[in-house]
Amino acid sequence: KSAGMADAELEAPAAGRAGRAKAASRVLAAASTAVKNAVLERAAVALETPEVRTAVAAANAEDLARAAEMQLAPALVDRLVLDEKRMDAMVAGLRQVAALPDPVGALVQHRRLENGLEVARMRVPLGLIGIVYESRPNVTVDAAALCVKSGNAVVLRGGKEAFASNRALAAVFEDALRAEGLPAEAVSLVPTTDRRATKALIGLEGVLDLAIPRGGTGLIRFVTEHARVPVIQHYQGVCHVYVDGAADLDKALAIAVNAKTQRPGVCNAMETLLVDASVADAFLPKLAGAMEGVTLHADGRALPLLPGAGAAGEDAFGHEYLALELAVAVVDGLEGALAHVARHGSQHTEAIVTESYAKARRWVREVDASCVLVNASTRFNDGFQLGLGAEMGISTTKLHAYGPMGLEELCALKWVGFGEGHVRT
Repeated sequence: KSAGMADAELEAPAAGRAGRAKAASRVLAAASTAVKNAVLERAAVALETPEVRTAVAAANAEDLARAAEMQLAPALVDRLVLDEKRMDAMVAGLRQVAALPDPVGALVQHRRLENGLEVARMRVPLGLIGIVYESRPNVTVDAAALCVKSGNAVVLRGGKEAFASNRALAAVFEDALRAEGLPAEAVSLVPTTDRRATKALIGLEGVLDLAIPRGGTGLIRFVTEHARVPVIQHYQGVCHVYVDGAADLDKALAIAVNAKTQRPGVCNAMETLLVDASVADAFLPKLAGAMEGVTLHADGRALPLLPGAGAAGEDAFGHEYLALELAVAVVDGLEGALAHVARHGSQHTEAIVTESYAKARRWVREVDASCVLVNASTRFNDGFQLGLGAEMGISTTKLHAYGPMGLEELCALKWVGFGEGHVRT
């Protein structure tokens, strides 16, 4: 249907909603913590009621049927599913965000100058945020919760594969906002999935304050290339686990299995395992037995130690599989691991397994990634797991955020000063 529509017809919904959301952002920025928390609690209570759950489940079933027709990849289908466990997680996330301190108005870096002028930096909302995302309907709830709590309005442009689910979840927030006397437009879902509407949204310079794309590389590149507003980027999750020569190998095996198999279709799943040559003979045969159902792509040094593995091709390393596939390489100590990560990593998540304090310290200092872990699965680079309640996405750029974006990352810092008739001489 949209193929024959004029660009203006498709651009209007995005522009109109963004304009109303911008006006709503000014109201939300002044809302009290109590009112914002009440919105989140209302949304949580609604998502616990049988009526709303039934409606969301029906919408999700409609999306899953469409996904089957579209023959979506298993990783995308997995992200699309809203079962009881995931709905419970959304409710828990709403309440965790509500329990967090309100960042708006907080003063940091407070000091008194020699002339007696008191200065500080105050956290303030960014304004209007646009989220462009694929599959994951839980992003609708995460984004809305974090934006409401941080005093930002949000325009949501989800993918066609999750349109019904997103619409049902956005309606929950619209009702909660109205019930607390706030404009429902503070959480707005663009009523079309046509990419021309996305282009219109991210081109709204002076209206939209920040664009955050969440999805595949193609989506990220489209938003980055066409946006006329700042963009938070997250291209790929090429995450590594390095098993050091000083590792507890039982601990390393448990971490590797969890990082790859617990949920392989997400960006913080391990895609490459690096093993120090000094422990490869002892560790890799155990790995082969533990990675049941996982296709292993091994380099020349790892291949003889991994029964059933295939030889790694040229593009095996630096590849985001998002499936039960894993690249494995043997490296020469910490220096070899650091060099491999620097060459093939995507600045997302990098983990070391070691009992050496000195090597752990070097790893966290020298690895350039949004989250660097010691003796822990890469799956912990997640806003909920890190205590943020939820996340707007994981930034692999450094301006202005690096890693999972929570409440503080959705604020800017402005300078404020308190004087007693101070004048500059």
